[in-house]
Amino acid sequence: MTTSPDPDRPDFARRLVNLATPRLGAEAVSASDEFFAPRARLIADADPVFIPDKYDDHGKWMDGWETRRKRSPGHDHCIVRLGVKGRIRGVDIDTSHFTGNYPPGASIEASLAGKRPLDQATWREIVPATALGPSAHHYVGVSDDGVYDHVRLNIHPDGGVARLRVYGEPVASWADDGGDGVYELSALANGGRIVGYNDAHFGSVWTLITAGRGRDMGDGWETRRRREPGNDWLVLALGAAGLIEKIEIDTCHFKGNFPDRAGLAGALVEAASDAAIITDTMFWPMLLDAQKLKADHIHTFKLKSPVAASHVRLDIFPDGGVSRLRVFGRLYEKPVIMSV
Repeated sequence: MTTSPDPDRPDFARRLVNLATPRLGAEAVSASDEFFAPRARLIADADPVFIPDKYDDHGKWMDGWETRRKRSPGHDHCIVRLGVKGRIRGVDIDTSHFTGNYPPGASIEASLAGKRPLDQATWREIVPATALGPSAHHYVGVSDDGVYDHVRLNIHPDGGVARLRVYGEPVASWADDGGDGVYELSALANGGRIVGYNDAHFGSVWTLITAGRGRDMGDGWETRRRREPGNDWLVLALGAAGLIEKIEIDTCHFKGNFPDRAGLAGALVEAASDAAIITDTMFWPMLLDAQKLKADHIHTFKLKSPVAASHVRLDIFPDGGVSRLRVFGRLYEKPVIMSV
């Protein structure tokens, strides 16, 4: 969930969610030093800015995390608790606006610490020592297939990093009922993932499947005004295949720009590329025929009987904004319960 306009982002940064966003509850929990700039800025959602004449009691104000000049052996580090645990597929170590004060190198370790104290956690290196440059994005793919809930950014030896983005696939924490309950299968925290969409001119599409109601009109999926025939759409992979029982479409804060109608198609899909899945949606049956919507309202639709699906397509007619989409159901197959 970053607004970064960087045109050179690799596939993992375009396709996957940032697990280290505060929107999911991520927090920079500790740092070896934060004399010049606090650790919280390291994971801020907004892109970093530079204000030439802004200073504070410690010196030049910088939009990121910055340590003092190290005068002893060792290196600085910052630990981030991810918003949801997941498989990390890539990172962006962004030194934007740090020119004479960026670290020459960095590495990243990860841990599945759960509720254990971090001094008892076991750390595994997922990004080896990597050279950094001034004021630039540094994208590094991750091949490790482990599931983690904390990362530790090590900078060698000191300096400032504007932003850390940790892109990955959330892994659900199914309840201790063995997966027999009704779940929000679409939730990002349960592994829901946006596969594709025809337009997302406003807002951030990932917020569509986050917790809570939208904070404002920018906290949701909104398309441009359609000036041609047709309708807008979005395809979502559920966190697990399920027997869908209920659907919620929330137009919170969308008043003069909510869709006139919305419907949902879905299907059980075998492993396939995102492009193949999107093409296949033209053959999916409708789970919910197009329904009339209201402004700033939670619309709840209960299906007459549960329908099995692993993916859904939300159609809005003809265009507009939706704050949240929630798809509820029981798991199609029992999950493997992870213990930490």
